[in-house]
Amino acid sequence: MARFALVGAVNTGTYYGCYLLLLTRLPYVAAHVIAFVLSMTGSFFLNAYFTYRTRPTWRKFLLFPITNAANFVITTAGVYLLVGIGGYSDRWSPLAAAAAAIPITFAVSRAIMLRPEAKPEPRPDPRPRPVPEPTRTRPSSPRADAGRRP
Repeated sequence: MARFALVGAVNTGTYYGCYLLLLTRLPYVAAHVIAFVLSMTGSFFLNAYFTYRTRPTWRKFLLFPITNAANFVITTAGVYLLVGIGGYSDRWSPLAAAAAAIPITFAVSRAIMLRPEAKPEPRPDPRPRPVPEPTRTRPSSPRADAGRRP
């Protein structure tokens, strides 16, 4: 959990720095979404290598956004509620919203990053198999059957 928290702090700093930079040119929701996607990509690699010490794969990379789906919903709704409805500062509201999503993100992230990879199907042996020779049976001769009575 300590490694996850450290990665989370780095990720939050990355997100917040990108958000503030983008906020100079974009509306706050657009800045939030772009900063979120950028920091999520960095978070995937930090969590793979540092937190869970697992090999990043395309499968995990494509599943990783699930870990952030709840986080995204909570933080986006939080930013909107705090700034748009509550009138709070658009500079500090994302940090408060992000703090509310941490426990859910950790639980889902752990489940995906430590999920065992599917075992591949065994490959067939490329060498040709020897074909067994047919067994030969002796045909019965009419003479052998002549002495028998039904």
